[in-house]
Formats: sequence, structure tokens, C-alpha cells
Amino acid sequence: MKYHSLNNPDLQVGFSRALLSSLAPDGGLYMPNSLPRFGADELARLGALPFHACAAHLSRFFVDDKFTDEDLRALCADAYDYPMPLTTLAGERLDAATPEPGDEYILELFHGPTLAFKDFAARFMGRTVSHLLSRSDESRTILVATSGDTGGAIGQAFLNLPGVRVFILYPNGGVSSVQVHQLTSMGGNSNVKAIAINGTFDDCQALVKKAFADKDMSSEHHLMSANSINVGRVIPQSFYYFWSSVQAKAAFPNRPIVYSIPSGNLGNLTGGLIARKMGAPIHKFVAANNANDPFVDYLNTGEYTPRPSVPTLSNAMDIGKPNNFPRILSLFDDDFSAITDVCSGYSYTDAQTERHLRKTFTHDNYLMCPHTAVGHMALQDFAESTDENYTKITVSTAHPAKFLDEVEQIIRETVPLPSLLQDCIDAPSHKHVMEPTLAALEEFLKANC
Repeated sequence: MKYHSLNNPDLQVGFSRALLSSLAPDGGLYMPNSLPRFGADELARLGALPFHACAAHLSRFFVDDKFTDEDLRALCADAYDYPMPLTTLAGERLDAATPEPGDEYILELFHGPTLAFKDFAARFMGRTVSHLLSRSDESRTILVATSGDTGGAIGQAFLNLPGVRVFILYPNGGVSSVQVHQLTSMGGNSNVKAIAINGTFDDCQALVKKAFADKDMSSEHHLMSANSINVGRVIPQSFYYFWSSVQAKAAFPNRPIVYSIPSGNLGNLTGGLIARKMGAPIHKFVAANNANDPFVDYLNTGEYTPRPSVPTLSNAMDIGKPNNFPRILSLFDDDFSAITDVCSGYSYTDAQTERHLRKTFTHDNYLMCPHTAVGHMALQDFAESTDENYTKITVSTAHPAKFLDEVEQIIRETVPLPSLLQDCIDAPSHKHVMEPTLAALEEFLKANC
């Protein structure tokens, strides 16, 4: 598989180069030159595999000859050693052999080591990078901006890997208290450092981009991004849409499928759209935004207007300039009508999010994180707008305990804390507070690389 820059289609590299360099030399995002397409028989065969085996098969079409089939099978089996259930609000899991009645499911992507969907891409990325660096004398300095979950997942995936140093930039005061513990508990002497930026996530993201644009700085530190500007983050996000949609179609073959995705940087939606292009039986996607809704505005008006982000309860979606918007345009050849045929969008206030989270907990005894609540509201509004009978799937992106203070205040009950989170809270905290300037970042990198 070759990848091209969205700024210049003639600028092409292989997967390993795209992964380790993150952005093209001209600053463009990398995109695959083509996508595999699977027919009904192949879909059925892949759907019969365990998820990790299906992911290994799919990844063969996106990597290069530096990875053997055996490498990919071992890599994916190691990365995906946790469940990915499709469940009803009542807690009943979808089983293609004995499907439960009903048409609404939650795809729980928060059963990995950091209890967030970012584990899927981060663990694949960490293992592919480790595989490549172990066969060379190269090293990488990873800069990652996080609005909550990305930093923890990347830090855990790359923790103590040789040849890699990780610097996590997060907005000071802009992530939940539990997320702060996750970001800052990976050890003062480890290869992972947390940097609290006095600003918003957009400031963190802009600072990372400035560092990559500075050719001297990028070259000196061998910079690599683990944000979704890196195609190595986006590609593995297509795998769980591919596999889960085949499971849902096997259970309900006569119903089209719609996914509702809590959306910020649009990497998760981009992964879903790639899966659909590969033949995954997905009819539509719903993009769910909080008050930071430039993509929803685009879907409704045709005008894309990035804006400064504002803080919300669903903080991981507090992004005013989504990185992956150009990739979505590319997947549809810049055809607005084609995009809106597949994608719908809705946005919600914090007050609406709180009410819905409390309602689903009280009426259904199902506790959602704020982001999942936004996605679930959007799916319900979409369902009310159509007469078609869909299999409706809300993508649940994080365990509610990651937003412990906020969720407990909303439902007025104590939320049990998983041991993985308690361990982070009990561990010593290490962070560096910084202004969002390139000079301050460079000084810190030089002192810690």
C-alpha cells in the first residue's frame, strides 16, 4: 500500500515511512492510494473470525513488506486482548446465533487498558512502531496533543518501549481529574512525560503542528505525531467498524445499519467511513458534536468554518478545527451531497447531555460517559427523522468512571472506580506546566531527550 499527501498526490510513500514521519514533507495528511473492497463471501468469512484475527487480515492491505503475515497476527493478538461487546441498554450482548429482540445497541469500546476507545488505535500504533524501530538504529520523539483520552492511551501503548520518548500535551484544567491522573502517573523516570499547557486543546494541537513545521526542531528530535494526523492512528479505527458491522448484519440481515459517533477530531468517523468504503455493511453515520460543532454546521450548511474551542462536559470533543476533515473530503472527492447522503449531524449543550445521561441511568440503569450520551441523543434524533428501520449502534467511547466527579454529580450516586483507574490515582503524579509557545516546548524537549 502506498500513501499520498493530500496536498500533493504525487508525493507518495509506504506505510512505514508514513507512520514514522506522521505528516508529509509538504505538511499534508497522508491517505491510502486505494482501499481494498470485500464482497459478501469474504465479509462472512472475516466476520466469523475473532476480532484480532480479522484486524490482522485487514491490516495486511495497509502495511508494507516490513511486516509479515505472522508479524501482523502476533501484533494484533497482543494489541486486542480485551472484549468489544455490542450490548443493549439492558446489558444483553448481541449474539449472531441467538440475537436478542430490539434494534438498538451500544458498541462498548472502553474495555482496554486505559478504558477508552483510543486504546484500539494506540496499541496497534505502538506495536507497529516498536516493530520498525527494533529493526533499525532509529529513535523517535512522539508529540501528542490530547483533549482527554488520546494521551493516556498513547502513553500506555508506548510506555517503556526502547527508542521512543513520549511527550503528552494536555490543556491545564481542561480534562477530568481522573484523566489527569492517567496522564501524569506514568512515572517521573519513564519515557513518558506529561505537559500541562496553559490553554485549550486547540492550543496544544497548534503547538504540535508548529513543532513539526519547524524543520530544524523536527529533524533534531526525530519528531513523530501520535495524534490522528498520523495515518497509523486512523487506519486501525476502521477495523472495529468493519468487524462489528458484520456481526450486526449477521444477526439482523434485513436491516440497514447506522452508527452514531461522538465526534471531535473526526478520526473515529474517518475510520468508520474507510470501513464502509471497504464493503462493511454500514448504511449511514451520525456525527454527534457538543457545542464545538463546525462539522455539524458543515453538514447542515455546506460551509466549513473552524472556530476556537469552548470547554464542555464532553471535553474530549472540545475541538474547533478537526484534523481529519480533509480526509473525509478526500474519501468523497469533495462531493458535499455524497457526504450528506452518508453522514448526518447533531449537536447538544451540556444541559442536554446531563439530562440524557441522568435519564438513561434512571430509566434504563445504563451509565454512560458524557460523550456517549451525546452520541446516544444524536442517534435518537436521527431515528425520529426517518421512517426506515435501522439497526442502531451508538459508539461508546469511554468508561463513565473516567469522568468520575462530573458523572457522580449528575446522577447523585457513587460510581465504582475500576482498579485500572484507582491504580493511576494512587500513583505519584508528575507533570510540567508550560505556556503554549514553541520556545518553551523546545527547551523542555532538549532537557528531557
